[in-house]
Amino acid sequence: MILEKIMTRPVVTVELDDSVRAIKQILDVAPFHHLLVQEDGILYGVITDRDVFKALSPNIGTPLESARDAATLNKRAHQIMTRKPWTLPRTADVFEAIYLFNHRGIACVPVVDANNRIEGIVTTRDIFRLLEANKHRFNAATNASGESIPYYSASSTTLLRPLTPICWPMNTVAKPF
Repeated sequence: MILEKIMTRPVVTVELDDSVRAIKQILDVAPFHHLLVQEDGILYGVITDRDVFKALSPNIGTPLESARDAATLNKRAHQIMTRKPWTLPRTADVFEAIYLFNHRGIACVPVVDANNRIEGIVTTRDIFRLLEANKHRFNAATNASGESIPYYSASSTTLLRPLTPICWPMNTVAKPF
C-alpha cells in the first residue's frame, strides 16, 4: 500500500520564526505530537512535543519562574526543530515508512514532492490504524502460514490467542518459545 492512501492531510504546520509559545499552544490542544516547519510550503524541519518540552524551562508557570525562564517561550521554531528530517514521496510503500520508524528512531515521516513541498505526514499512529482496519485480513494471512499471532477481541480485553513477547531488551536475539 502506498503512503498516499494513509497519510494525514492537510498537515498542521508552523513557520521558521514562530515562537515556542505559539507552538506550545498548538500542541497543548492538538490530538497529535508533531508539527512540520515550513516556509512557503517548503519543508525545513519537524518539531515534536518532546522538542518543546526540552526547550522550555521546568520553572515555567511556577512561583520559581524568572524572566530567564519566561524567555524560553520566545525561542523560535528554527532553534528547536529537527533539520533535514527523513521524508518520503506519496508513492512510497508503507513498509518504507515502517523501516524509517524502526531504524531511524522517529515517529513521523513528512510526505513531500520532488521540490520538498509538503503533501502530508505519516505517523506510527497511521500505521496502527492501517493494521487495525485490516486485522481480519492480517490474521487470516498469518493463520494460513501456520503461525500464531496474539490479538485482542474488539469487545473485550480477553486475549484470544497465546501471547508471545513483542518487545525484547536491547542487544538480545528474539527466539521463539
